Amino acid sequence: MEPWPEGRAADPKAARERYNADLKGDRQAIREVIRADLPAAHFGLGAVLVASVLVGCLAGPVAGALVTGAFATLFALTLAVMFLRGIRGTDALRRAYLFSFGWGGWL
Repeated sequence: MEPWPEGRAADPKAARERYNADLKGDRQAIREVIRADLPAAHFGLGAVLVASVLVGCLAGPVAGALVTGAFATLFALTLAVMFLRGIRGTDALRRAYLFSFGWGGWL
């Protein structure tokens, strides 16, 4: 516990404002760390394609199709959620693509 800068008679409004400012800064830092961009998403899509081909060669074409189908289903569900939220057009496609394959930047 840190002592409050105001001393024992702390102003609750000032404490709440300081708390909200700190929380906003933390959230911005987290958003910046986990942000995905299109090159990372392209890399993620490429990794899925390579993985599905490898699985298809090693375990059979049905297993490779299952890997591809799982990510295609994830993309379709994410796109449906975007439409339900009222996001339309290319913005919905971009957001669904980034959500489904944006993890490629972490490989």
